[in-house]
Amino acid sequence: MSDLIIGSHSIAAALLNPRRSHIELLATDDGWNDFVKRTKFDTRKLKIQPRLLAPHALQEEARLIYREHDVEFQRIPGGVLLMSEPLEAFDPGWLRQKIQESQKIRILALDQVSDVNNGAAILRTASFFGIDIVILPQEKSFGMSPSFFRIASGATEYLSIVRSSHLTRTLTLLKDEGVQVWGLSEHSESPLTSEDLAQQKICLVLGSEDEGLSNSVMRTVSKTLSLSSQGQIKSLNVSAAATLALQLCFPART
Repeated sequence: MSDLIIGSHSIAAALLNPRRSHIELLATDDGWNDFVKRTKFDTRKLKIQPRLLAPHALQEEARLIYREHDVEFQRIPGGVLLMSEPLEAFDPGWLRQKIQESQKIRILALDQVSDVNNGAAILRTASFFGIDIVILPQEKSFGMSPSFFRIASGATEYLSIVRSSHLTRTLTLLKDEGVQVWGLSEHSESPLTSEDLAQQKICLVLGSEDEGLSNSVMRTVSKTLSLSSQGQIKSLNVSAAATLALQLCFPART
């Protein structure tokens, strides 16, 4: 199935991504003009021209497209909808080669993070901090729905996504290639500190919203680390925890 992309920043990033193949770009006249103005998009770079529709016609056609993709319909924000072929997802073999070729690499792995809002927010944060690769399980993971693309604000266009059929095996592969694999857990007695930052190849693993890291992943990671609470609340939403952890683990490149 194709990706249904909404949200001006997500659409602009996808249109500029050379790895993307586009199917159709639908827009209202006002929506397209507003999109170009808001994103400062250079229309000379377009590889696909928008098909302009009346506002009601756009929403009705989008409703049919959503139904064909078995996605719950919500009114198209901004009057612009982009349909694209899904981006290529890389496999663990590609990941191994990438690690071997890199002197320094930043990897984020998500263990059964299923909420679309959290998943999109985490990928947006990962892109902000310059993460090179994100590892997602093929099962028990959020889907890339229209809402996901809107919240992610174009992050998927800048990240390399690895789909893993067996997350613990992929994490073991990382360790075999010299990557420090750390799991973030509120139950860990080892706080995440600046002393951990000397490593050149790091993978940070975040667990699910409700249960944290799965038992199999807990047994696989090199060590678990926690964020130090300075108040009575001892845990954070996974997307908020991701922001703090990535800021500590992956400071600006030097």
